[in-house]
Amino acid sequence: MRTLLLELMEQYVHSKNPKLMLRRSETVVERMLCNWMSICLYQFLKDSAGEPLYRLFKAIKHQVEKGPVDAVVKKAKYTLNDTGLLGDDVEYSVLTLQVLVLGEGPDVTPVKVLNCDTISQVKEKIIEQVYRNLSYSQRPKVDSVTLEWRPGSTGQILSDLDLTSQKEGRWKRMNTLAHYNVRDNATLVLSKVLHPQQSYDQNQDNHEERNALLEDDKVFHLVRPAEELDEIKSKRGSMKDKSMTKAITEIYLTRLLSVKGTLQQFVDNFFRSVLCSGAVVPPAVKYFFDFLDEQALKHDNVDEETIHIWKTNSLPLRFWVNILKNPHFIFDVHVTEVVDASLSVIAQTFMDACTKTEHKLSRDSPSNKLLYAKEISTYKKMVDDYYKGIRQMVSVSDQDMNTHLAEVSRSHTDKLNTQVALHQLYQYASKYYDGIITSLDEDPAAQSKQLTLRLQQIAAALENKVTDL
Repeated sequence: MRTLLLELMEQYVHSKNPKLMLRRSETVVERMLCNWMSICLYQFLKDSAGEPLYRLFKAIKHQVEKGPVDAVVKKAKYTLNDTGLLGDDVEYSVLTLQVLVLGEGPDVTPVKVLNCDTISQVKEKIIEQVYRNLSYSQRPKVDSVTLEWRPGSTGQILSDLDLTSQKEGRWKRMNTLAHYNVRDNATLVLSKVLHPQQSYDQNQDNHEERNALLEDDKVFHLVRPAEELDEIKSKRGSMKDKSMTKAITEIYLTRLLSVKGTLQQFVDNFFRSVLCSGAVVPPAVKYFFDFLDEQALKHDNVDEETIHIWKTNSLPLRFWVNILKNPHFIFDVHVTEVVDASLSVIAQTFMDACTKTEHKLSRDSPSNKLLYAKEISTYKKMVDDYYKGIRQMVSVSDQDMNTHLAEVSRSHTDKLNTQVALHQLYQYASKYYDGIITSLDEDPAAQSKQLTLRLQQIAAALENKVTDL
């Protein structure tokens, strides 16, 4: 990886803009670096940064689900993302349901939901509460359970769409708890079904009724999209309409700020856990940052800003932003679109904190820039101090790094299938076999370790096995 990185640097320093190095993942070595960092930072993530990230994810999820979420357009009342903001005021109330799970004992679980939730949303909240001690992949899925309400002597299966669904022209409204008139403290029964379609079939008497549900209707949940004629009129709107839209956006900014304030401590805790310096910095980070500093000194056109960008591209953007936007990469959780929208705003703020450029803000600036306008200078200082702190640390020698990597390898011995990895590597090597052999023959370091002979032996052994099969 070191050899390939040196070649990549030569290309960017002499023929391209050095600041663009490591920004993308177009080369083999950039992908290798991403994987190398991920493996080397795994223990740090497990011991230090993982918990703050999980708490941030759960805090966003809790905040989003406190208010209405439109199941069709994927917009929420409480969010950090203005494009994912549910602008219309939706009347709703909080209900506590008493949930009994069929076949799992007499215990009743209280679950908080909203009366404007669709039945699928209610199921999701019930599953989350009832099976909270199980990871997401082990829980029942929404389409594998049936929800039944027993207000009287006979039960009623609740569904997102059925023959009772309200119609508005060509539009059909998804059923909610309010639609079924389910009240606070109502008892509902959750049961597993053999087939997802069973949840519909139990509530339908004959073939004609089933066909009625399959009509070519447009479905909406909380907000019915404007009809085509309305959309044409809106496109012809005047400047007055646009200024009114701007004013409405500013009103909603207050709501965004409110959500941001609630989540602030969780965002700060995550940033602090990542941008810490001193003894807790993983050896790989110190070793790699020193490598970048050493190489930068050898080139005249590499200034401090370029080094800062290299470090940012190799660690914060390549690793931390990736898991911040995708918590399901490391946790067994489900990230909904509305939660993802808020995570994207925080990830963008983290990226902005890692840049040296100053953004001038105005009323027309994106809302995510305005949201964190007060904090961004503090975050930028945290990044600068982090890089400076690492530079001042005691160096990690090649021997120490090799020892550390050996320990990392040993700790993951049982988790990784080296045979599969080697087979995939060989499939890649076999495509470029002649070129690799030539390169190894020309490399003194490879010659001293007889790498050409070793590769030829591996190829012979594997090709014979393939032939035998």
